[in-house]
Amino acid sequence: MPTYEFICEKCKKPFTLTIKVSEYEKKKFQCPKCKSSKVKQQITSFETITSKKS
Repeated sequence: MPTYEFICEKCKKPFTLTIKVSEYEKKKFQCPKCKSSKVKQQITSFETITSKKS
């Protein structure tokens, strides 16, 4: 499952959610601290791991 990083626009607390893509598409996120729905996704880097081909 992908990990998404957000920041709450109300309390300014950053948080991370590990959710399914189908849940992400619903776009119903809440800050775990203040329960506000005014959250903004942060742009982050990612890494993929693949198998080596012979």
